[in-house]
Amino acid sequence: MTIDPKGIVFVINAGSSSVKFRIADVTGKPLYEGSISGIGSHPAFKLKDGEGNAIPMHLAPEQMDEQEDALDLLLTLAAERLPGRPILAAGHRVVHGGLEFDKPVLLDDEEIERLEALVPLAPLHQPHNLAAIRTLEGLRPDLPQVACFDTAFHFGQSRIGRLFGIPRALIDEGVFRYGFHGLSYQAIAGRMGAVMGEEAKGKVIVAHLGNGCSMCAMDDRKSVATTMGFTALDGLVMGTRSGTIDPGVVLYLMEQKGYSPRKIADMLYRESGLLGVSGISNDMRDLLESPEPAAAEAVDLFVHRILREIGSLMMVLGGLDGIVFTAGIGENAAPIRARVIEGLGFLGAVLDEGANAAGGPRITAPGSRIGGFVIPTDEEAVIVRETLALLS
Repeated sequence: MTIDPKGIVFVINAGSSSVKFRIADVTGKPLYEGSISGIGSHPAFKLKDGEGNAIPMHLAPEQMDEQEDALDLLLTLAAERLPGRPILAAGHRVVHGGLEFDKPVLLDDEEIERLEALVPLAPLHQPHNLAAIRTLEGLRPDLPQVACFDTAFHFGQSRIGRLFGIPRALIDEGVFRYGFHGLSYQAIAGRMGAVMGEEAKGKVIVAHLGNGCSMCAMDDRKSVATTMGFTALDGLVMGTRSGTIDPGVVLYLMEQKGYSPRKIADMLYRESGLLGVSGISNDMRDLLESPEPAAAEAVDLFVHRILREIGSLMMVLGGLDGIVFTAGIGENAAPIRARVIEGLGFLGAVLDEGANAAGGPRITAPGSRIGGFVIPTDEEAVIVRETLALLS
């Protein structure tokens, strides 16, 4: 397919009651991006132009009853604000690619059915990703659609590193450590060379710290191990998710407290993490500013879990040459970065306080044996690039 230089690409990240989006040109430059949230209840439309300027938008509740209304609105937005510029394709963030999808795929009915078979592996995310694909297919049957997977970046990890110590029959059914945030890690891996130089080829841990948190051990920019496993619950303490928890706690809650599977899921996904431990907020900014002891304890636990997981990832890597911070907390919370680098002081890491306060990109001092960096992530740019690559 010949790529029309005037064409545009949609990036869609669909949730249960929200749609995050970007509209980009064929060079990958953002033209518009934003989100539609509160679909079916109290809708809100946030829109920014390519320079990051907010554009006021208003939605009445009756305008946004379901996901189809949101996608139809985006098509209308493109037609009105970018007249004469054809939509070339839509690239979708799809959480789970299972053991089959190790790279993006151009979607047809057969591929969508294969993805629907993976819904049991990610029941809280996959149905909404696929619903957006089906809905857009109904609105624009002629529009090519591409699925980009959050699991694909980790596909090359060793089998042993991905196994659980459970009966083989379950392993054969696909109960594996898959890992997530792969699109973010792919974005960082693509930028490491420009920011880090030769250090990018070494043993590096990338810390994706946002409302969802994970870390990825990379050797020459390839995933070797990651903290998330079968689901996006595993690993680090997150905004509202627990991170790693003794499975016996779940059995205790079911057997002694009478918790249903739904109540356990709500607790682990929505009521735990920074919010649960602090009892105040899932927002790191609030906790760093709070005088409450519970807020300090939540932050302490957050940092403790990061350092503990770094130790685990270092052993798999066989050393550590650098650490990269990314996503909302990683890019913006200088005190958290400082505490992590200081925690690595026994390895020869030395913080540059001024550079860290300024946001990097290098935040360690000259002579530090471990390089520390801040690199902004851009998952949407990866999806645009992969979508155009498949089209061409």
